Amino acid sequence: MADPARARKIAERTKTLVADFVERRVKDERLGFVTITDVRVTGDLQHASIFYTVFGSDEERANTAEALEDWRGRIRSHVGKGLGIRLTPSLEFIPDAIPEGAANIEDALKAARERDEELARSKSAASYAGDADPYKKPADAADEE
Repeated sequence: MADPARARKIAERTKTLVADFVERRVKDERLGFVTITDVRVTGDLQHASIFYTVFGSDEERANTAEALEDWRGRIRSHVGKGLGIRLTPSLEFIPDAIPEGAANIEDALKAARERDEELARSKSAASYAGDADPYKKPADAADEE
C-alpha cells in the first residue's frame, strides 16, 4: 500500500503525461476535442482510471472512446517512461459524467426559474380572500369594548 500523498503525486503526473501525449502525439482522425479531467490511482499504484470529456456529439464521443482504447498501450508506455517507477499502472479510460450532470442541473434550474416566474405572474393577479390584514390591532381591541 503506497502513501496517499505518493498516490496523489503519481495521479497528477499521470494526468499531465496522458494529456500531453493525447494532445501532441496521438494522430488519429477519430479523436475529438478531448480533455483529461481527472486521474485516480489505486492504493497499490497498479491501476489508473483516467476520466475525460469530449466536446461534441454522441458520435464524436464514441469515436474518441475507440481511439483512446486503440492508443491505450502506447499511452501506457509513455506514462511508464515518464513516471520512472518500477511498475507502470494499467490504464482505463472512463468518460466523465460532469457535462451530463451539469446539463441536468441546468435543466432543473431552468424549470425552477420558469415556475418562479409563473408564480410571480399569478401572484400579481391575485387578491386577498378576506381582509388585507386579518390580524387584530390594539386600536381594534379598544373599539370592541
